[in-house]
Amino acid sequence: MIEFGVRDGHLDGDGEIISRKTIENSIDAEGSENYLIMFEGRKVGGVVLMLDKETNHNCLDLFFIHPDEHSKGFGYSAWCAIEALHPETKVWETCTPYFEKRNIHFYVNKCGFQIVEFYNSFNPDPNLSTEECDDSGPDEMFRFIKIMN
Repeated sequence: MIEFGVRDGHLDGDGEIISRKTIENSIDAEGSENYLIMFEGRKVGGVVLMLDKETNHNCLDLFFIHPDEHSKGFGYSAWCAIEALHPETKVWETCTPYFEKRNIHFYVNKCGFQIVEFYNSFNPDPNLSTEECDDSGPDEMFRFIKIMN
């Protein structure tokens, strides 16, 4: 919101794209790993990973950099560190709202993900229940994957 202002009314009641409940559920979920992204002793972002030890098909569940810290290389450096930390990963997956052009550029052009699906009212995310769809943020999302070698 700091950078772009209100976007298409896709924010919840507290002005957030992703609800606090969704964030807390992600952090507390079984199989999650949570990291702060630090620089010179200050928090500049965070990451929540969902790891599947059996399939090694892992999910970048939440990834954020504070808007004041954008375009300083923190996101890309953090992503490189995540890949190095989990070399067993066969596939990474993540989603982002359709209107987050900065995220789409980052995942596709910087990190090597591919867009494989567009969730919307005609193609809802099959992993979300009706209640989650109502509370989890925008209903139009791109799904990305990155197949590792």
